[in-house]
Amino acid sequence: MSDVIDAAVAALNEKLSGAEFDGKAKFVIEGEGAVMMDSAGARAGDDEADVTLTADVDTFQSILSGEMNPTGAFMSGKLAVDGDMGMAMKLGSVLS
Repeated sequence: MSDVIDAAVAALNEKLSGAEFDGKAKFVIEGEGAVMMDSAGARAGDDEADVTLTADVDTFQSILSGEMNPTGAFMSGKLAVDGDMGMAMKLGSVLS
C-alpha cells in the first residue's frame, strides 16, 4: 500500500469521526489506489460503492487539506464523480 493511501485513510477517518455518513463511497487516487468510506470509517480497498470519486494526488490532497472545495474541484473537472450524486454531495459536506 502506498504512503498516499495510508495518509488518506488516516485523514479521512479523522474527518469522518463523529460525522453521519450512511452510504458507501470510493475515492480513487490516480496512480496510487483506492480508499473506501462507509459508516465504519475509511480503509484501503476497491469494493463496490454507491459513488466513486476520482482525482489525481494533488487534487485529493488539496481537498483533504481544505485548500480546495470538493464542489469546486468537480466543477473545474479535477474531480470525477460516478454514481449517486446525492451521496457525493453528502460526502462533500463531510470533507469540507
